[in-house]
Amino acid sequence: MAKQRNSGKAAPRRRDKKGGSGSGRRKPCLHCKDKVDQVDYRDITTLRKFVSERGKIRSRRITGACRRHQNQVARAVKRARELALLPYVNESATDPRDRGSRDRDR
Repeated sequence: MAKQRNSGKAAPRRRDKKGGSGSGRRKPCLHCKDKVDQVDYRDITTLRKFVSERGKIRSRRITGACRRHQNQVARAVKRARELALLPYVNESATDPRDRGSRDRDR
């Protein structure tokens, strides 16, 4: 005997969001809201908002910046690092996952 398919009405399936409790709305771009044309590499206080505590540049998804301003922020952070206004890596925070001291005397 062959199996018969359910020819009746199928109940519509709803997919639950797995990402979290967000409403799906994007954050407004801080620079567009303030009508900033060019991101300045000397403005360290605003650039620190776009850099994680480990020194990595945060993504657009996290910062809420538009594509144009995110590219300018990345360029400004790289310039500020080159001029030693921002650190490349923040080593002052001790990480419990640290795999031992690298400056061992043998």
